[in-house]
Amino acid sequence: MPKKFMKRYLPSPEKVQAMQSLSFLGDILHEPNLWHINRHSVARAFLVGIWFCFIPMPFQMLAAAFFAIWFNANLPLSVVLVWISNPVTMPPMFYFNYKIGAWALDRPVLSFEFELSWSWISERLLDIGIPLYLGSLMVATISACLAYLTIQYLWRRKIRSDWQVRRTARLRRRRAADQTS
Repeated sequence: MPKKFMKRYLPSPEKVQAMQSLSFLGDILHEPNLWHINRHSVARAFLVGIWFCFIPMPFQMLAAAFFAIWFNANLPLSVVLVWISNPVTMPPMFYFNYKIGAWALDRPVLSFEFELSWSWISERLLDIGIPLYLGSLMVATISACLAYLTIQYLWRRKIRSDWQVRRTARLRRRRAADQTS
């Protein structure tokens, strides 16, 4: 995995720990495993971040940070991955989640008609909310698990590739040394 790339763009632990707005967390941010970039912490960060990016809820980043601390995942990466769902990507993502939820509940997909009124919200909240959250949970779980497994696989493949390159270079050096002797 591009470890140097991630280290370059993710904030350093010292920078985050120095933020006054996070001082209420105390020593939690001093846990070194929250900042390590290794196969397990990055894979867990993808699991947490991808899962929360598909859940329609306020304060997704805060929830991702809490679960990153709980699962000992890379904290900055978990929070950054939540931004996959941003104001541009949210409508298609959540509409897709709604359609998956409606399909799972065997309900028809409602046509899109929005009114900014309390009566419309109270009428449609259950009609739209239940399929949306069910679909979101399904898509989030499948996507997060696939992301976790993909990161594990790609990281292992990169390590095997690096080992193979080093082994080939070592054999070449050994052959060259044997030929010169």
